[in-house]
This record gives sequence, C-alpha cells and structure tokens, in this order.
Amino acid sequence: MSYATRNDKDFSLEHKTKKKKSFVFSIFSSLLLLAAVIGAVVAVAMIFFLKDITNTLPSYQDMLDHQPSLATTVYDRNGKVVTQLFQENRTWVKLDAISPWMVKAILAAEDDSFYDHSGIRPVAIVRAIVVDIFHMGAKQGASTITQQLARNLFLSNEKTIIRKAKEAVLALRLERIYTKDQLLEMYLNTIYMGHGAYGVEAAAKTYFAKAPKNLTIDESAILAGLVAAPEKYSPFRSGKSSQTRKAYVMRRMLDLDWISKDDYDSYLNKKPALAKRTARTNSISLEGAPYFVSYILFKQLLPHYGTDKIYRGGLKVHTTLDIDLQKKAEEIVSKMPHEGALIALDPNTGEILAMVGGRDFDKSKFNRATQAYRQPGSSFKPIVYATALEQGYRGVDHILDAPLLFPNGWSPSNYTSNKYDGEITLLTALAKSINTSAVRLAQIDGVGRIADLARRIGITTPYLPDDLSVALGTASVTPLEMSVAYSTFANNGYKVEPYAVKEILSQRGESLEQNGPKLTSAISPTTAVSLRSMLEQVTGWGTGARAKIPNYETFGKTGTTNDWTDAWFVGGVPGLVVVVYIGNDNHKPLGGRSTGAVAALPVWKEFVSYAATKMNLPSSFSIPGDAEVEAVRVCKTTGFIAAEGCPATTLLMAQGRAPTSVCPWHGGSLSAARADDNAPQLLLAPIDDEATSNKYAMKLAGEDHTQPQDNSGQTDSAPIPQKKAAEKEPVKLPSSSSDPYKKDPSQQTDMEAKYQELLRKYNIIE
Repeated sequence: MSYATRNDKDFSLEHKTKKKKSFVFSIFSSLLLLAAVIGAVVAVAMIFFLKDITNTLPSYQDMLDHQPSLATTVYDRNGKVVTQLFQENRTWVKLDAISPWMVKAILAAEDDSFYDHSGIRPVAIVRAIVVDIFHMGAKQGASTITQQLARNLFLSNEKTIIRKAKEAVLALRLERIYTKDQLLEMYLNTIYMGHGAYGVEAAAKTYFAKAPKNLTIDESAILAGLVAAPEKYSPFRSGKSSQTRKAYVMRRMLDLDWISKDDYDSYLNKKPALAKRTARTNSISLEGAPYFVSYILFKQLLPHYGTDKIYRGGLKVHTTLDIDLQKKAEEIVSKMPHEGALIALDPNTGEILAMVGGRDFDKSKFNRATQAYRQPGSSFKPIVYATALEQGYRGVDHILDAPLLFPNGWSPSNYTSNKYDGEITLLTALAKSINTSAVRLAQIDGVGRIADLARRIGITTPYLPDDLSVALGTASVTPLEMSVAYSTFANNGYKVEPYAVKEILSQRGESLEQNGPKLTSAISPTTAVSLRSMLEQVTGWGTGARAKIPNYETFGKTGTTNDWTDAWFVGGVPGLVVVVYIGNDNHKPLGGRSTGAVAALPVWKEFVSYAATKMNLPSSFSIPGDAEVEAVRVCKTTGFIAAEGCPATTLLMAQGRAPTSVCPWHGGSLSAARADDNAPQLLLAPIDDEATSNKYAMKLAGEDHTQPQDNSGQTDSAPIPQKKAAEKEPVKLPSSSSDPYKKDPSQQTDMEAKYQELLRKYNIIE
C-alpha cells in the first residue's frame, strides 16, 4: 500500500515536471517561432527597403559615366593661369601627383583601414545605428572613405538612416567598379575643404599657394583635418582650432607608425606660412584680366559650349593673352584720371595680347575696348591718306592748308584755326595733323573710296559717315577696330581677324577647338609700307614725336575730338600695335586742352616701352620684296631730294616714283626741278578756286624762303606743277550744327543691367 502510494506520488511529481518542461519548451518554441517570423518579416521588409532605395540610386553605368564638377582653367599664351571659371572650385589631380604625406594624413584622419575593407565596416555601422536609435536621431558617424565618396558624388548631406543605407549600397557598388587607388584619387579630388575649395589641388593653392605634390607633413595634417568641419578648422578663421585638429591628425599618423617621433615633434608646433587670402569664392567674380575674360566668356565660350560645360566641364582654354602685358596695361589704365581703354594686338597674327576696358571692372562692366563707339578724330586720317596713295598720289605731293567754307556753311578749321601754312607736302600735312588739308584730300579721294578702304582694313562700325567729315574722324568706332586697321599698315597690307582663344581642350585633353591667324589681303604692300613710313614721320617730328620708342622704328597717330572730349593714340612698333583711348562716359570734356598727344600718348608710350622689351621685339619692320619701295631722303618742305640745307627725312616710296632732282629751295637746280618727271605736284581739290590757289600756293621767292641761285638763272617761278582734281562723286557735307554725341550708340548706361541679364541667361545667377 505504501509502495503504491509512493509510486503515485513519484508519478505525480514526474508528471508535473514534464508539464512544466513542456510549457517552457512551448513558450521557447513560440518565441523562436515569433523571432523567426519577425526575422522573416524584417528580412522581407529589409529586402523591400533595399530594393526600394536601390531603385532610386544610380546604376553601375551611371556611376561609371559620372563626371564631377571641375573648374575650367583659362591660360595665357605662355601657359600661365589667368583665371578659373567654376561652380565648384576644383581641378583634378592624379594620385601620384599628391604628396604621400597628404595621402597618409587623410587616411589617418578619416579611414585608416581603407585598403582592408570592402567599402563598409559592418561593426561600425551597427554601432552607429544603436547610438542613433538611442539618441533618437543621427549622431554617430561610421562612414568609410568610400561611403563619403558615394555621398559626395551622389547623395545629400542630410543625416538620416535612409541616407546611410543608400550610402552603404553605393559604397559597395563603387568598390566593385574601381580600384582602391582610383577611389582614393576620386575622394581627394571631390572633398570640400572650405573657402570654396573642392579637392586637394584647390585646397593646396587656397591655403598654401602650392601644388599638392609639395605639401609637407604639417600642411597635409591641416588639410586633412579640414574634412570633418571645414569652416571650424580653417586656419584662416581660427588658428587655435586648426592647430588642435592638426595635432589630432598627426597623433593618429604617429600611432599608425606612418611618421616618426622626430617628425611628430618637429612639425607639431610649427606654423606653416599661409597663402594670401583672396576674396573670391564664387564663379561670378572675375579675377585676372576681367575685361578680357568677360569678352571671351560671352562672345565665344558660353554661346558655343554652354554654362554646364564651361563651369563644370574642366576645360582648358588657351588664349592669346600675355598676362604680364595685361597686368602692366591694367596698372597703367587704373591710374588714368579719366575712363578709357587699352588694347594690344599682334599685327602679324591678330592675337589679342592685352585688353583693358576700363579702370575698374567691379565698378563698370562696360568694356570700352570693344563696346565704346567713339570718334577717333585725327587718328582716322591715315585711312584718308592711304586712299590717296592707292589713287597714285605720293607723300611728297602737295596740298593746300587754307581756310575752307562750303556752300552749306560748314567751315572746318585747324587746331589753331587762325594759322594756315599754305602749300605743304602730304607727309607734312599728316605729320602735323592739318584738318583743312585732310578735308581737301578727302574731296579729291572721294568719300566712297575712303569708306571702301576703311572696310577692307577692318573698320566694321555701322556708324561711318558718308560725308566729308569722315576726314576728321567723325565716325564712331571701337578701339578694337582701330587696332585692326593699323595692323594692316604694320603687316604690309593684310587685314587680320582679331582673336582671343587659340585652343580649347576637354578634361581628357582632347582638342575641341583650334584657332589661328586669318589674314586677308586688303591693300597693296606698296600702299601699306608707304603709309607706315608717313606715320613714322608723325612719331619722328610730328604731333606724336614724344611717342618715339628708342631703338625701335615707331609709327602712330594722335587723335582728338572737338572740345577735347576724347583723346587717342594709335600706333605701334614691329610686332605690336597698341590703341589707347581716353574719354569720359558722359562725354564731358577732358579739360585742359587734353589732346591725344597730352592725354593718351604718355599712356601708350609707357606700355609699349615695357612691351617691346618684354617681348624682345625686332627693332625694324620687315619689308617684303613685293612692296617694291625704296628709301628716299627728301625735303619735308618741298618733297624734292633733300639738299644739305633741307629739313630732311627719309621716306619709303614706290620704286621709280620718287623725284630725281634736288630741292630747288635749298640749293638745287630750278631747271632740273622743272624737268623732273617725278617732281612733286600740287593737288587742288574741287573746292579750291583760282584765288585760293594764287594766295596760298608755294612761291619760290616767298618771304619765308631764301631765293636759290642756279646755273640757269631762272628765279621767277616755282617748279611745282598744279593738278586740279575732278570731283569723283557728288560732294556730301555734314550739317554745320550737328552734335556727334547727341545719340551715343554705345548705350553704356545700360551695361550693368545687360551684364546681369547675361548672367541670368546662362544660369550663372538666379
């Protein structure tokens, strides 16, 4: 009985134990099942989550095709950097062109196991997620360099778990596409390092004014420290914070045994020399030849390539500019008391060597070198004289300097209106810039012929008058046009096409565009060389005598408009043509009788003197064989071959066209002069009547001259024959009361608004 009782008790106890175990097992199984279900749900959710975000991410091909925003670099003719155009200031540099200290510093600061992981660090990610969940937000960073690169290239900087998941997926993809070295190179070229600098190239130049390959240990540590917080650790903003971060990076490098203890101690407290900080931080501000850069930007680069390619495409634009000449020109123009412009051209190629459109680009975007239509005054007269040479007239021929009065009341006068020199040579009339002679010669030439020659040599203005006032420079032209026209005289008769861009290379070095000289035969070499020789008289003994550059053949012409409103000097030396224009935008007089010789000439001479030496230009002009000219020593007064007592000069003339007899005024034979088939002749304009001719024509025994004696004893008349020109076209006269500046075609008052409009048009600003 007791035995049975005991067995019942044992059985009961055993049964209870089994039930308990069964219950626990049931609970455990349920929990496992629940966990499995939850895990499955989470896994499915994760799959859908990853699939969802993956669909929004760039494909492998998209990642391969991605091009970072790179700055376009503008170079001068010698390969010097003029400026950069960018939305993000970034220039790509190869990994092997970066200092190894910079590579070590960035790895120590950001991801020392970069070469060991597959793009992500799972343990670090889990840790970051736990911390983020605990803090109810994104607090913990766990990004590898590959993840940071993925974020920089394809994602925003928002701190969310979704963004981190996308970052991880992209990092894994990047690791499958690129090698570790390629990824590190991409990273070093895309990270933002403060003050508008993207990538190590821009950062090295911004902070230390050096190439990234030359960065030292401490400089590398400073730059690597910027990545975490560029503004906070900028040495420009806080030397103390920068030093603290630098010390952290260097300690990491030491702990990793990537620098020695001696290097650590040596560089830890060293303060590297920082570059001079510039104010430019955006793409709108143009530094380095701003007038020139804006000229090529809106005339050529943006219209042909578009904003995205210019500001993000990393192009290399090789220009014709000489940055040293440009800086000198900017320095000189900035000191001028009035507004103006300077443009320098290579007359043999049309390359623009320097362009300054005003004293301060930031204050005025109006480019007076290319946009200011102004009266050139007497600097236009060489075109009138070149037209005469084309008609067969010569510099030794004569014309009257005498009062003029046309039927409509127009009465052009000289600078000194109460003085007239009577009969003078053409070379004297040009050298002394005689107005009445220029008008007479224009009537002889015909205004139509003058306009035709002007167009042929590069005057493109729509504001070219079709009346006799053209002889006095009443056209409205730009300095650039005048530089092209004078280049024709400098290069023996060829019109050049001015150009500013020589070649454009893509980011990969492919040539997208090439430009070179474009020359067109405009006037004969004989005309060009003869006219240039006459312009050398201007700088030798005429109104531009102070422009003479020692040891160089120099030619040029002054220009002054009514009431001293505008002043010009246009001319050059072998291999260089320079135009200087000075004038107020509101057309108020310059004051103080500021002629071209007073206001513009000194500016021209200072620049040309510098440029001739800097460019090592030849001292004399080359004369082609087909010019068929000869150097003749002539008397400035009579144009005959100079005698010992003559005011003499050397003039280049067409072969066989020079006088053969010696000047009868200063000792030569009068009979020989009379018999000379090439003797100078007096050109009488249609406006000249017999009374004017008798009064102002040259007399052999005039009161200002000594009567010569010759073997024949003939002293009763001058040896200069007269030639009355027939009117080649109906004379057109300007109004005697016209105001050339009543309507200014330049419209410079709207230039700032137009500039902003262009910036908006090309999406450079909102």
